[in-house]
Amino acid sequence: MNPGQFLRILRARFGLVCAVVLVVTAAAVAVSLVLPQKYLAETALVIDAKSSDPIAGGVMPSQLIANHIATQVDIIDSDRVALRVVDAAGLAAMPQFQQQWQEATGGAGDIREWIADVLLSRLDVTPGRESNVVRIRYTASQPEFAAMIANAFAQAYMEIGLELKVEPARQYAQWFDERTHGLREELEAAQKRLSDYQQKYGIVSADGRLDVETARLAELSTQLVQVQGQRAESRSRFSQSGSAESLPEVTQNPLIANLKGELARREGERQQMLGRLGPNHPEVGKLAAVIDSLRARIGAETQRIAASLGTSSRMSAAREAEVAAAVAAQKARVMQLQAHRDQIAVLQRDVESAQKAYDQVAQRLSATNLESQAQQINVAVLTPATAPLWPSGPRLLIKLVLALVVGVVLGVGSALLIELMDRRVRGEDDLDGLPGMPVLGSVPGRSGTRRVSRGRVSNRIAGAY
Repeated sequence: MNPGQFLRILRARFGLVCAVVLVVTAAAVAVSLVLPQKYLAETALVIDAKSSDPIAGGVMPSQLIANHIATQVDIIDSDRVALRVVDAAGLAAMPQFQQQWQEATGGAGDIREWIADVLLSRLDVTPGRESNVVRIRYTASQPEFAAMIANAFAQAYMEIGLELKVEPARQYAQWFDERTHGLREELEAAQKRLSDYQQKYGIVSADGRLDVETARLAELSTQLVQVQGQRAESRSRFSQSGSAESLPEVTQNPLIANLKGELARREGERQQMLGRLGPNHPEVGKLAAVIDSLRARIGAETQRIAASLGTSSRMSAAREAEVAAAVAAQKARVMQLQAHRDQIAVLQRDVESAQKAYDQVAQRLSATNLESQAQQINVAVLTPATAPLWPSGPRLLIKLVLALVVGVVLGVGSALLIELMDRRVRGEDDLDGLPGMPVLGSVPGRSGTRRVSRGRVSNRIAGAY
């Protein structure tokens, strides 16, 4: 079929096409008039995802803001928010909703869930492009009801968002509180073990006492070295007591020195008297007696000094043994204090670990308690919904345009379908398409020369002309 045939068919079936267009347009107008009017109410929310959390102090990364906005859109469009709207507005108790529920379900199921599904089917939640604004649109047959439901969804979302933020914080706070009691008991037990150990061994400050005892041990060690040196010297002198006259104690003794001087003087006098008076003179015998007395005194004093050296050696040995015993006892005391200090260090580390764990949990408990008491979230109503003045549907003009387009398509299609079912010759091109139909001649007419063929199409030609 060429364009010329198509145009001739439309011209021949123009009435049919117009009738179809009129019917479709009339049906669209009738439907638009029968359908109830719809009103669209819109409320806008601002989700401030970039600001820092006033409690936790964290800032959301910029690459996660889009995901956060999408999550908030899903929350608004959730059953939980819809059920909160149903309960807040008291829709389940309204007679019209009860009647519609009875007609739709026959009383089966939960009316709250059915109403929530109906509300969600008429709800449209749209996030802003490259912005943090979320728009909530609700369509209803009454403008006041549409505005009320849109605002109710916004309020329910803010309440649910706060609950979603507070509920986990409350659960964590409860868990941290229970954990805090256990950690406090562990801390008190560790402190009690440390205190009991210090009281048992009388240790106030292990480090200070250990320093004192260590200094005392060093002092005793020094004394032991000195006593050992003194004993070695006494033992060496005592071993030389066989030649007591050569001992320094003897040679340096003033009494023995005086006696020896007196003895030398007396011996000199005796030699002079022997030369003058002879050995048998009484004065010589008397002087000899004095000399013998001096020598006896010198020998006695020398033996006394030698005997004192033995006593000093024995005293040095006893002193050495005493100081050595004191050093051994002090070493044992220092070692014991060192063991006590090590044990106290272990107990103190237990206390510090328990204190650190308790402080960390207590800090988290304080933060979660504060977060669980939050009263607002980072969402604000930018523009509340108001009752629309003009209906949003049905849109008669759009429906008329659509009906005209559909009517034209259906009219043209109907004309072509009827033409194919009852084919007629409307021009020379139609004769060329008929097989086995010779052309007898052509008849000129107002619109040009027409060719005539014989056969069963002669009636159709006559009808066409």
